[in-house]
Amino acid sequence: MKYVELQVITTTEASDAVSEILYSEGASGVLIEDPNDFNALNKNEKSWDYIEDELIELMGKDARVKGYFPFVEFNETVLKSIADRIEKLKGFGLNKGKGTVSTREVSDEDWANAWKKYYKPVKIGERVVIKPTWEEHKVKADEVVIELDPGMAFGTGTHETTIMCVKLLEKYIKSGSTVFDVGCGSGILGIAAAKLGAEKVVCVDIDEVSCRVSRENAEINKVDERVDVRCGNLLNVVSGKADVIIANIIADIIISFSEDAMSFLAKGGIFISSGIISDRRDEVLRKLRAEDFSILEVLEMGEWCAIAAEGK
Repeated sequence: MKYVELQVITTTEASDAVSEILYSEGASGVLIEDPNDFNALNKNEKSWDYIEDELIELMGKDARVKGYFPFVEFNETVLKSIADRIEKLKGFGLNKGKGTVSTREVSDEDWANAWKKYYKPVKIGERVVIKPTWEEHKVKADEVVIELDPGMAFGTGTHETTIMCVKLLEKYIKSGSTVFDVGCGSGILGIAAAKLGAEKVVCVDIDEVSCRVSRENAEINKVDERVDVRCGNLLNVVSGKADVIIANIIADIIISFSEDAMSFLAKGGIFISSGIISDRRDEVLRKLRAEDFSILEVLEMGEWCAIAAEGK
């Protein structure tokens, strides 16, 4: 089957927003190639062999977001809509960078194999290792391995925002915890929570493709009995209280969502928020404190930060 590969040259800051645009315009899958992600990982001696320095140099400094559209469904109207929406990102305070849009025809085999030159087992926390299904990895006694084969749909789980969330989950998940993962994407954080000892995990995403992929990934990792994936907006489709709520989204949604997060947390529960551009860290912290959260710690990585806060 033929596809149109649409590539947008942009920035790390805008890559998630560009991905959402491509999905909403009909992309069957999206691939983010961001040298900043790889550089961050290569600074960690535990993942020194993740990707060759020469390959990072060849990638340059721009983030490349690639969306894959069935050839028969792609047309000039879709292309123009995507280009217009990317141009408007600056109105939302995002630096789109070059914003260059280009297209080419590819086969599904080319697309599926494009992942493999970049994606290797990598340790993204003290214990959590992300491993593609086609790679071998000798598991150490204390490691938690997540098999994540992104195939045609999602990224590799190595974005700074995900890494920081995993580090915080390793610290705050306790055996038997109930966890809500809001905006679950590929389900990686919910799966990590389950493998770190959570008894019940509810993953929520507004996108049906995300929900389907999260269910598939939970099955691959043999945690589907503890990971319940639901399609819905934020916490509208959950009930009860959680010991930990994860929201790896964007600052604006975290700010508007923080009051609800408090009401869905058990006493002394932990709210882990990420996807926050560092320039907006203080704004998010002020809102969390206004909702009576106690700030436990703030992690920073690249242009991003993650916050762990305790409910009252």
